[in-house]
Amino acid sequence: MGQQSTQGVRADAPARIIMHLDMDAFFVNVELLTQPQLRGRPLIVARNSPRSVVLSASYEARRYGVRSAMPLARARQLCPAALLLEPSAHYRSYSAQVMAILGAITDRLEQVSVDEAFLDLTGAVRAQGSPVDIAQQARDRIKTELGLPSSVGISSSKFVAKMASAGSKPNGLWVVPPQRVQEFLDPLPVSKLWGVGAKSASFLEGFGIHTVAQLREYDLPWLQGRCGQAAGLHLYELARGIDRREVTPERIEKSIGAEHTFTTDQTSAEAITAEIYSLCLAVARRLRTAGRQTRTLSLKIRYSDFETLTRSCPLPLATVSGRIMFDAVIAHLKQLEVFAARWLITPADTAAGRPRRKT
Repeated sequence: MGQQSTQGVRADAPARIIMHLDMDAFFVNVELLTQPQLRGRPLIVARNSPRSVVLSASYEARRYGVRSAMPLARARQLCPAALLLEPSAHYRSYSAQVMAILGAITDRLEQVSVDEAFLDLTGAVRAQGSPVDIAQQARDRIKTELGLPSSVGISSSKFVAKMASAGSKPNGLWVVPPQRVQEFLDPLPVSKLWGVGAKSASFLEGFGIHTVAQLREYDLPWLQGRCGQAAGLHLYELARGIDRREVTPERIEKSIGAEHTFTTDQTSAEAITAEIYSLCLAVARRLRTAGRQTRTLSLKIRYSDFETLTRSCPLPLATVSGRIMFDAVIAHLKQLEVFAARWLITPADTAAGRPRRKT
């Protein structure tokens, strides 16, 4: 068994106090503010379209296995009695009000999505009291002023705080002090570790590693030898509750993208190529607005059965040109065997900025 890594951590450094707040079934509960008669029923928030995915589900629907990002068709199979609610335009307004409440606690606030945020309370406790008091006061304000429930996790790292907030749902608060982090982590399945997806979990389970406690039995060289240098270190440290990520008030957008879901199966090369062109232009506009350039494109293609193909498409030079990105995407797609018989578009086959099918 390997020793806990202490690289970059002073032995006398005080433990950080990190809080993670996550709104409970945020989209559903926002809808219930104007439709309280639906409370207690299985609800799904999603666009009413064959290609839709679940944005949020009430806890009554979740009991049937319905989850966010699940295809709507599958969710309806699992819970036929669920009522479908079309998403509204109110989510960002309520999100801004939640973040304003949290921002009054500390400027060390990192919003990570429309309905969750990390707060570094290390300095705030000196003037505002215990972490539990601060967290409960925030939850009370959100409930009283907005009518929305939330859950909170508090610990010495972002990873453990987020795991604690997930474990406290719905409408709870869980504190994991530094001395009890290992006790908290050890019983968890390895699939709960940040960055461990289904494939990684299956790979680890092949070695008889099902829980975090079992993962800790393997030293760093063994993990790096089988999972790679970076992934092995990542697993080794998370299994020991080591997460050095800071709460970053202004998050730098690491990727800029755009996507489109056709409402019906689409096999027309002209229609697909035209949509790719529009997406490239949208990404280019966002790049220019952000004052950034790109050297790599990531392509994601999802078929009607939800099988997803993801490929990386490097560019020869950094660019903000939508047309350059479009040409690179089409050239790359034509190299993929799956498109060999379908894609007959070349950059020279475009007119007035609108791609057309080669005849």
